[in-house]
Amino acid sequence: MASQPTIRVEFEGKARVGEVLGNLANLQLRAEDFSSPIALQMAISRIYTEMMRLAEQRPQAKYVGEVKFNDSLGNQVVVGVDLGDKIPPLGNKEVKARVIVEIYDED
Repeated sequence: MASQPTIRVEFEGKARVGEVLGNLANLQLRAEDFSSPIALQMAISRIYTEMMRLAEQRPQAKYVGEVKFNDSLGNQVVVGVDLGDKIPPLGNKEVKARVIVEIYDED
């Protein structure tokens, strides 16, 4: 069985490690939330409802990494990485990151 051709690209970037409340994942604004005044009102209502629901729960700490790098066309890309519920064994909150992208055919 012959191996499928694979294209592999590596990007270098920076990551910022921090702590967030794990149950706040639904509290986010998206680009489409700013498409009209009605869309923004719906987003605010969605966030308010979620905050009220979360007020009834116990907060859960979670560590995340915000990874920033520039793609091959020079556009900035930001990716969030779940690092678990224990503090990562890194010396600083600002660290380097390597992002590996593999493009392949599934056939």
